Amino acid sequence: MGKKQIIAILVGAAALALVLVIISKLGRDSGVALVETYVTPEIGRFEIIVTATGEIEAESSVNIEGPRTTNRRIRIENIDILDLVEEGTEVSKGDYIATLDKTSLENTYKDAQETLETRWQNYELALLDSAVTLSNQRFNLQNSLYSIEAAQIRLDQVSFESPATVRSAERSLEKAKQSYEAAVKQYQLTLQKQIQNINNVKERYEEQKQLVADYAKMLDQFIVYAPASGIVNYYKNRLGEKLDVGSSINSRENIVAVLPDMSSLISKTFVNEIDVNTIDVGDDVLLTLDALPGRRYTGKVISVANVGEQLATADAKVFEVIVRFDKVDANLRTGMTTGNRIYTGSYEDVMYIPLACVHKDENNIPFVYMKNGSKQIVLLGESNDNSIIVEDGLKKNSTIYLQNPEKPDKFKRISGKELIPIIQQRQGQGSSLALN
Repeated sequence: MGKKQIIAILVGAAALALVLVIISKLGRDSGVALVETYVTPEIGRFEIIVTATGEIEAESSVNIEGPRTTNRRIRIENIDILDLVEEGTEVSKGDYIATLDKTSLENTYKDAQETLETRWQNYELALLDSAVTLSNQRFNLQNSLYSIEAAQIRLDQVSFESPATVRSAERSLEKAKQSYEAAVKQYQLTLQKQIQNINNVKERYEEQKQLVADYAKMLDQFIVYAPASGIVNYYKNRLGEKLDVGSSINSRENIVAVLPDMSSLISKTFVNEIDVNTIDVGDDVLLTLDALPGRRYTGKVISVANVGEQLATADAKVFEVIVRFDKVDANLRTGMTTGNRIYTGSYEDVMYIPLACVHKDENNIPFVYMKNGSKQIVLLGESNDNSIIVEDGLKKNSTIYLQNPEKPDKFKRISGKELIPIIQQRQGQGSSLALN
């Protein structure tokens, strides 16, 4: 290595050392690396606010339904959507909305038509069989009548003969009458049986005929038209998925799309189990929209769920809260994301500080770092997203750190230990504290 190279390396190392010294001094003297910020408590109106993200929906909508029938014998599990107008399309009553896949139903319809033809043939056969059977029965009745007439003539002829001959003729007449009565009963039973059989066959035919008619009527519904005027919105199923071309509908959720009533809009949001207990029906809400920066809307809570639900996007159970807009305008659209600030309560003339000022030890005892170099235990009250009420421990002219000081370990002196029992009582604790 040459002499010039060694000199260059030494000069470079000296320059690097000088830069590090300058940066270090700036960090200590000018606060470039660490800036310690102080605040004093504020006194005034303190509002309790729950914030949550929601989505605009129409409070009521007209469902655009798929094929529907009252015939329980027609069952279709899934019907695919082949074509669907674009979301946001403005339509009038009777306008085209969608085309559904009717391939499966058409095949079933053809099978039903073939069954109908078979049942009609069975009905005709039953009529023919009945005619033949009853004709034979009537022939037997006529023969029985002839037997009675012949027996009566025989009896008349032997009326002056021996008693034995007369008695024999009487028995023949009685026997002929009994045979006739039996033939009449047999005919009546056969007639009832044939009528019942024909009715049964006819009923099965009529049922199949109605089924074929219902299939034909249902097939006409696979082209879907608007039941009313409005703006088409895609329908969200129970899984939260929007139905589009390629999606399927079924008999349990037979909705292709919806026509929302834009005159009354709501924001559907979900809050956690802690915040939901602070929200009541009637609470005021300030709504903002990502799509409309700078615009603000007001509303009120109209519904708070009593039962939580597990959403795919949440780790814990959440509770549905419905907010109704006080006023709507043409800028609002269903599906827009809303920021909801729900005002659940307020306090007048209270002391509060930023949440960032509050720290807790391992036993959950809250404190703040004071500018005078001490830790001050504080008794806290309600909080919102940014601030928290201080019930005791601070004065209005107290100066506290907004964030952790540069060297928190130097804060050895602790004030406000007399508040510890009250804090423990509120927290339901009885363990020893780290602050001593």
